[in-house]
Amino acid sequence: MVEEADLKQWRDAGHVARRTLEGIKDEIQEGKSWLEVIDSAERFIRRHGGQAAFPVTISVNEIAAHFTPSHQNLPPEGWDKPMIFEKGDLVKLDVGVHIKGALADNALTIEIGNQNNHTEQIKAAKDARDASIEKMHPGTPWHEIGQAAEQVTKDAGFEPVRNLCGHQLERWNLHSGTSIPSYACGPKSGFKGTAEVGAIYAIEPFNTTGKSGMIENILPAGSSNILRVTGDVSIRKALSKGKLKPLGATMARYIEERYSTLPFAARWAYPLLEKPFPNEDAEALQKKWKAMTKKLIAIRFLEGYEALRDVDGGNVGQFEHTVIVTEGGPEVLTVL
Repeated sequence: MVEEADLKQWRDAGHVARRTLEGIKDEIQEGKSWLEVIDSAERFIRRHGGQAAFPVTISVNEIAAHFTPSHQNLPPEGWDKPMIFEKGDLVKLDVGVHIKGALADNALTIEIGNQNNHTEQIKAAKDARDASIEKMHPGTPWHEIGQAAEQVTKDAGFEPVRNLCGHQLERWNLHSGTSIPSYACGPKSGFKGTAEVGAIYAIEPFNTTGKSGMIENILPAGSSNILRVTGDVSIRKALSKGKLKPLGATMARYIEERYSTLPFAARWAYPLLEKPFPNEDAEALQKKWKAMTKKLIAIRFLEGYEALRDVDGGNVGQFEHTVIVTEGGPEVLTVL
């Protein structure tokens, strides 16, 4: 639970996260690239006193979440167009900020070009988020919060996404164990427990035009281009047992020092490899990068994430706030 004395950093992180969303959303325009907007958002976070709690992600149409471009700027598997915004695209922008490990996570959905093809879906996603937040009082069971989100989503004619959840936040821990449903899972589901005073949660109902309301991984493994230090492996022990060579250990140490156990973009870490190999060409460096990350994942020092898409090819919408539960009810932290 977060103590009152610590709350300033959490509120500051929330403020920067919200300012980033509001400051960047107008850059999402027809003809601009996904990476341009992501780079701009990550710079915005740093300029305003925060650090990215995870790579800024852009997810378009049926892509639901967790995609950020690689250092090679390659599209996700199955995306056969340039990563350039087109008129009518449904775009999710997801931004996380931390200040000394105090976290804020927020997202919004917009349509490119004001075509009004997705107006109702966008409104339904926002209203489902707000309906969930209204229920975030001490002792409210999670199934009631999920029911509130589903009611709004269904009434608007969409399906709630059932296998993506909100999550609890703790310092330096983006997903700290508690998951929050966005559908009517019922009191006998696996979502045990209630909203707790002093706890901080990311509330992020997703909806879809797909029939099943289910999301799947985009192959291959690591398709999100996002990695995280697990915190379960000692670099010194891995080196002494021969599981890592000196260069691998040095790279692992660089990564751990920079990102702790928060998710980071492969494109952020890749330039670290250029320092010990200044004369290698791009192809040779890429082979070294693949070999190094494969090894660090194999020994469980790193874990990778997959990008996500709707199994039916439906368009996916999302809105998100970070909330602390107080004795008097929910306080939204991701506000201006």
